Amino acid sequence: MEVLSIEQIRSWPKAELHLHLDGSLRPSTMIALAKEQGKLDAMPAQDPESLATAIRGIDKAGSLEAYLAWFKVTLVLMQTREALIRVASELVEDAAAENVRYLEVRFCPLLHVNEGLTLEAVMTSVLTGLREAGARHGVQANLIVCALRGKHARESLHLAQLAVAHRNDGVVAFDLAGPEAGHPAKEHLEAFSHARRNLLALTIHAGESWGPTSVRQALLVCGAHRIGHGIATVDDAELLDYVVRHQVPLEVCPTSNVQTQVAPDYARHPISRLVNAGAFVTVNTDSRLFSSWTVSSELLRTHTECGLTADQVRTCVANGFRAAFIDPDQKRSYLQELEEAIQA
Repeated sequence: MEVLSIEQIRSWPKAELHLHLDGSLRPSTMIALAKEQGKLDAMPAQDPESLATAIRGIDKAGSLEAYLAWFKVTLVLMQTREALIRVASELVEDAAAENVRYLEVRFCPLLHVNEGLTLEAVMTSVLTGLREAGARHGVQANLIVCALRGKHARESLHLAQLAVAHRNDGVVAFDLAGPEAGHPAKEHLEAFSHARRNLLALTIHAGESWGPTSVRQALLVCGAHRIGHGIATVDDAELLDYVVRHQVPLEVCPTSNVQTQVAPDYARHPISRLVNAGAFVTVNTDSRLFSSWTVSSELLRTHTECGLTADQVRTCVANGFRAAFIDPDQKRSYLQELEEAIQA
């Protein structure tokens, strides 16, 4: 049986489609920003190495809510234009270092206005960082605007309008994130409708911690084109059949799922069941600081710990490009590059 190495996977061109900006800071940058902003006391450690160690406490989060609570450590540092540009730029640089050629970064602008920035300033800062770093490093980096399940529907509509206003600047989709239980996606239907009417794609966090009903609602009520996580699909045979027949892309993030205990461990993560059933699976880090530093290491983990074969891993890599919110010619170009790299 063929066994892949991390070097092989790093050598392939890749896409990453489910990646949170506020979960992907470098520990060294966090300490630097904390010092610049006079917020070092807000950090769980005072130097990059100790901070990286402290952050591993998230591995024992045990629930989605406990996992999300860690984001307050990064968000307190991401309230200035300079910080947002730097964080976005460094994320692209880190992705380029492992041969990620296409990147979709998601974030909620509402979480970055606590110190006076306008939503427009937040958007332009992040887009500037992604665009300028992408040009330097040969990475196509686009943005997904997230609304939050726990916020009021009118705030979600405002964010959808903001996303549409930047549709020609690099925003490719609208998302809904946050704890699923008690916060059904259908409450934000007006925001989804606005995004779709204005030709934005939809990807909705669902089936991560609330079960198949959440996936059904995201697809059949809200009109999602892709599903963020979606691993609960395996618990509903009819839904799984629908997702397979219609090849609905699933943005699977195994390490994050184990941290939040929606999967008990890697051996029992449902990714292999999804792939073996014929689902359209992509593999992602979710958050490069909190979950998996690289998508290459996450892909290797699906092979060595989750049970995917080498060919199945290669299919997941190709699926990243196939499911990207870009035009077909760009997809074909990336897929040709991937095929040539695999054959080399």
